[in-house]
Amino acid sequence: MNVLVWFRRDLRVNDHPALVQAAALGRVLPLYIADPADWLAPGASARQWEFVAETLTGLRADLAALGAPLVVRCGPAAQVIARLSRSYRIDRVLCLHRPGSPVPPGVEELAPDAPLPPPALTPVPGIEPGLIPAARALGMAADTCPHRQPGGRAAGLALAESFLAGRGADYPASLVSPIGGERSGSRLSPHLAHGVLSREELRALLPGALPSRAARGLIEALRQPLAPPPALTGGEGGHLAAFAAAETGLPFVDACLRYFRATGWLNARGREMLASVALHLLDLPPQGVAAVLARLSTDHDPAILGPQIAALCQPSARIANPVRLGQEHDPHGRFTRRWLPELAAVPDDHLHAPWRWTGAGRVLGRRYPEPLCDPTHAARAARARLGSPQRAWPERHSAADLVLIEDAVMRPRRPSAQLSFDL
Repeated sequence: MNVLVWFRRDLRVNDHPALVQAAALGRVLPLYIADPADWLAPGASARQWEFVAETLTGLRADLAALGAPLVVRCGPAAQVIARLSRSYRIDRVLCLHRPGSPVPPGVEELAPDAPLPPPALTPVPGIEPGLIPAARALGMAADTCPHRQPGGRAAGLALAESFLAGRGADYPASLVSPIGGERSGSRLSPHLAHGVLSREELRALLPGALPSRAARGLIEALRQPLAPPPALTGGEGGHLAAFAAAETGLPFVDACLRYFRATGWLNARGREMLASVALHLLDLPPQGVAAVLARLSTDHDPAILGPQIAALCQPSARIANPVRLGQEHDPHGRFTRRWLPELAAVPDDHLHAPWRWTGAGRVLGRRYPEPLCDPTHAARAARARLGSPQRAWPERHSAADLVLIEDAVMRPRRPSAQLSFDL
């Protein structure tokens, strides 16, 4: 029997039930399909494809070591699978289930993340593996991301090792700041989003590797299921281009956006702040906000981002105060000035609201844009639109209120997936 195994967001040979079942049935044809239509979607970007391409190179080597080459083809999935099935007499087509990712008729889906070792493979003979295309070959625009995380299993395992060896000791308490999460978070989200590492594999590594609180926090995060992405309404509009260009005039927001653009990663609380500011203070359409954040994210997964954007549109959502968050998490401006050097001359006391500084005229509208909104007035208007009786921001607050960024962003009633924990 000839069995085609379609790799989608499960780019690994470990913990792969479809690969194990195919090996038991007969000859195996491992396949990855690069559909240009998917990679030209609003939320796709070259940084994502480059991560995937690096991962495919590693996956091809891993499969070759097991006995079968990874076949790469471009085009619509249904057409590619049908053509290969005719040419190589494929009897069954298997893949792993992914919420919100439908499959063509005749493709069998199996549950993912079973703890299984990689099997020995007998290849379907006579097939040309094909080249892994460059982003340009898929029609994608250039995407400068100088500090993007590299793809591949070796890179994912190295991150997991450094996290378990010490970086994760303060997890998850250290994740409240968009700044500190780079070191204290695992940064494994791209490897989980594309299935380079399985959740089962990470769970197996945890016992005894981290303090109990940190281990519990990560295990709870790994339990969180993906959900089919909801339909988001609204497209381009308002100040969306300025938000995408990190030119909102709100320094902490723009600094986080520039960091995000340069690295392809921002921790969960930082992303929630950006989404909240865009949706509520700038009154931007959810679909447009989701597309901007998706393109910046090497780890983008619509089954995670979509539900979280939808949750932030609910009346129970809390509205981020970017001035207060900047003052709390970057009081001396080291992070903000690093990414916004044009604000170097602004005193610390006014850095996160430079329009209140007496010297603002020398900077705003010249080296740095005027703010797109008055945050206080915009928050009141947003609360009126949401229709909730809650105040946008507490009029009085204690020092304890300022410690947690959750005070300024929606706190999910249920644990959500990737963007709500710092991977």
